[in-house]
Amino acid sequence: MQVPCAGHEGLMAFACQLRATDYLFSYYRGYHLRLAKGISAEQLAKDFLARRGSSSGGRSMSVHCSSRELNVFPDAGPVASQCLPAVGVAWGQKLNRCDDLTVCSLGEGATRQGEFYEAVCFAIQEHLPIVFLVEDNKYAISTRTEKMTPLRLEMLNKAYVQIANGYDVDEMYEVGRKAIERIRAGLGPAILWCHVDRVGSHTLMDDHRRYRSDEELAALTDPIEHWCEKLIAAGQITPAEIATLRQEIAEEIESTYARVEREPALEVRCVYDHVFAATETSKAETAPVSIPLRQEKSTTTLLAAFNQTLRNGLAELPKMMILGQDIQDPKGGVFGLTAGLSTEFPQRVINTPIAEATILGTAVGLGLLGYKPVCEIQFIDFISPGFNQLTTHIGTLNWRSVGRWPCPIVIYAPYGAYLPAGGLWHSESKEGWWTHIPGLRVAVPSRPEDAAGLLASALHEDVPTLLLLPKHLFRLERHCQTSTTRIPFGQARIVREGREVTVVAWGNCVELAEAAAEEVDEEGCSVEIIDLRTLVPCDWETIDQSLKKTGRLVVVHEDSRTSGFGATLVAEMLAHAKRFEYLIAAPQLVTRADVPIPYHPDMERSVLPSCKDLIDAIKTVYPAESLESMTWKDRWQRQQA
Repeated sequence: MQVPCAGHEGLMAFACQLRATDYLFSYYRGYHLRLAKGISAEQLAKDFLARRGSSSGGRSMSVHCSSRELNVFPDAGPVASQCLPAVGVAWGQKLNRCDDLTVCSLGEGATRQGEFYEAVCFAIQEHLPIVFLVEDNKYAISTRTEKMTPLRLEMLNKAYVQIANGYDVDEMYEVGRKAIERIRAGLGPAILWCHVDRVGSHTLMDDHRRYRSDEELAALTDPIEHWCEKLIAAGQITPAEIATLRQEIAEEIESTYARVEREPALEVRCVYDHVFAATETSKAETAPVSIPLRQEKSTTTLLAAFNQTLRNGLAELPKMMILGQDIQDPKGGVFGLTAGLSTEFPQRVINTPIAEATILGTAVGLGLLGYKPVCEIQFIDFISPGFNQLTTHIGTLNWRSVGRWPCPIVIYAPYGAYLPAGGLWHSESKEGWWTHIPGLRVAVPSRPEDAAGLLASALHEDVPTLLLLPKHLFRLERHCQTSTTRIPFGQARIVREGREVTVVAWGNCVELAEAAAEEVDEEGCSVEIIDLRTLVPCDWETIDQSLKKTGRLVVVHEDSRTSGFGATLVAEMLAHAKRFEYLIAAPQLVTRADVPIPYHPDMERSVLPSCKDLIDAIKTVYPAESLESMTWKDRWQRQQA
């Protein structure tokens, strides 16, 4: 698979003026810019042939070659997805008070993506050192774009736009020089709109003769040919010298690819490496995390514990930043999760635009420069505009760069229902969506110690993490020690031990499970409750050991039934012969109905799991006749226990 860049090479005259410390975010047709930045033809060959030394370890397409040493970002397939991470890096460069800059290249078709507009707006808003290099070849695959671009529609501020002939090497060099000097002088962003021709087809699997006339193809300008003609006319080189040079280069490239082709490919088993960045579990188990007490009582709330842990993080980690909507004082977030923090740590708790893609995308870029970005999403229901960044970069970056580009982002959001009148845009859970993103850790704490301990672990590890905070539990006073420890991800909590039934829950449903267990206990059924705490990674071992003891499984969650994480959990228990043999009864799944959360409180209650629903499920796996069939010895042992 190859995407030719023929016709775009004139832009190398701009890119060759960049420093090694400058960042390049190119798009899939970016071979020319990567070469100009310093990536070798041999490295491009390794990526093209997916050899052992490829920059992605054979995980990404050949057009996504990158270099950590040269600050060439591993781009992705979705067009314009690189724009916001590029802006995040430029933001970090400005915060670092250096004169480095960032280049973000993209095709003109991608300028109709919303993330391009968000990136341009943020760059102008913050006066960032970034160049948006638009490579306008008039085609988005086979679609003519001249009537579609924001330049043609006059949607861009002309004060930031410079139009250039991308096929003219001399012009690109001069235009680039002026733009780079201007940006290094601290004068803010630039948009270089470069007109080029796409000399070849979109890819080698495409045939542009199907949608371009012979006359159009004959009139295309090859920047290399154009430059050679200028050099010959100026007497700087002869046709014979050019012919010799072409022959030497062709032989060098042929030799390079032949040599790389003989190199070993990657071992297939390596595909499972680097899904998550390495963590320091031993430290996570021992480092203390302070949780404040209220009025000298041994109680606190999830909200207070989370706020205090954010404060601790800001004090311990100089490069930690919190980004979100309305999170600065005096509001301190819609629920007060960041109350007081912007006053105590000015310039590090920052109000962003109402743009979730901007929050998450710029956080990706900040993380590349060593910052620890923490993102607040007002409600998890509102994260969908940032879904592209979650799936394209945040979850995959460490894996597709073979661990060279970790993504140390922490995202948290109020989550779930059982707090009436939120409706379908303030009370959803949908953790089944987020657990479906490989590389993203997902946690749902149900008590203050867990919220604090999981957040503290996430702050000190370079693994992208999503913390879903049940807002129903925010202000409930809970007994709590004065301090706790970091909680490792993938470690469930036994809420109460039992003998007959295992109930697995998380978030709001832990409270539900405790109430149901108390009621059935009076009827002689002993329930063991497991609070998963983290869904990804999941503590399968704790569930396994409990099921081995009880032989009966009930899973309860407030997400919808179809494709919810509970279905995954039940499938995992049934799929292993050993675990299947543990089962005395068919596992039960208690969930929300497959319907959005309604606004009216009575309607909300009608679709959410209830204590009665859970009790019915427990009695399904452990019916009353189970007690009646017990021997006198079993009954005596139960009484003794």
